[in-house]
Amino acid sequence: MLLITSELLVLVLAIVQAEAGWIDWNYFGLLSLFVQWTTLTSAALICLLRQWLARLTVTKATLSIVTIVLLDVFAFSLFADSVLHPQAGVAVWQGIAKKLLLALLIVLMVLRYFYLQHQWQQQREAEMQSHLTALQARIQPHFLFNSMNTIASLIAVNPDQAEEAVLDLSELFRASLRTVDQLIPLNQELDLCQRYLAIEALRLGDRLTLEWAIEPGLEAQAIPPLSLQPLVENAIYHGIQPRPDGGIVRIEAQSRGDFVYLMVQNPIPDQNDRQHEGNRMALANIRLRLQALFGAPAVLKQSHHNNIYTVTLRLPRQSANSQPATDQRS
Repeated sequence: MLLITSELLVLVLAIVQAEAGWIDWNYFGLLSLFVQWTTLTSAALICLLRQWLARLTVTKATLSIVTIVLLDVFAFSLFADSVLHPQAGVAVWQGIAKKLLLALLIVLMVLRYFYLQHQWQQQREAEMQSHLTALQARIQPHFLFNSMNTIASLIAVNPDQAEEAVLDLSELFRASLRTVDQLIPLNQELDLCQRYLAIEALRLGDRLTLEWAIEPGLEAQAIPPLSLQPLVENAIYHGIQPRPDGGIVRIEAQSRGDFVYLMVQNPIPDQNDRQHEGNRMALANIRLRLQALFGAPAVLKQSHHNNIYTVTLRLPRQSANSQPATDQRS
């Protein structure tokens, strides 16, 4: 970007400088050589000093970068003018002063551009974090109410199972409150799904049938937290709960080339389902986080075929930084 921008500036100056014709090619060639050398060497010096510059305040870093660029331009100006105009005298210093002034204006504009880019990136990250927090804080009130009723009914007849349900519910709440991690290993998200489904299985009984098809070797695949669990939750509330005979929820994970595909399938929801709007909101929230973290390669899509509703997540193949958990079902 710096090279192209500086070359466009040289082209404009060469057009303005031309006394005959559209462009002064001699001026364009000489100025291009000077500008490209100063641009490349200044960028190289700044890159070499980037760790030191990163520890400074914005004002001090700006002054340091301006000083580096002006010293670089001054050194190249002295060299160029001593070669091209060895006897120019005072005119040499006037030319150098003009180059320094022009370099100062350009570097300030470039730094302003990068500063605005940095601010925009921080704003995007803040918006993404707010979406993550909003989704993670969303534990459905009716799910909590049903879970507590289920646990209360189990205490007298099966206290061990009730205790296990309380532990599963606490893990769900812990995940909803943990907003630090932007990416976690896939098996941690699957473990959360399994805990959620264990609670729902207590309530739905034989109406809920689960199928797992998790390809080995994907345990450390990076995935945003609480991106698969809400899809499983939607499958329960829209595909299983409204049906008197229940149905099958299938969770599948497989790799194809440079991508990992995650699929959640359930019987097609009732068209009159009042919770359909909440389903769209959850999908939109997950899609925004995927785009913010992975960009265009990440895809979330919906489809239905033969009365089976499928939500597919496509993620770029990469490992999460944290260590994967050991508990994994297949």
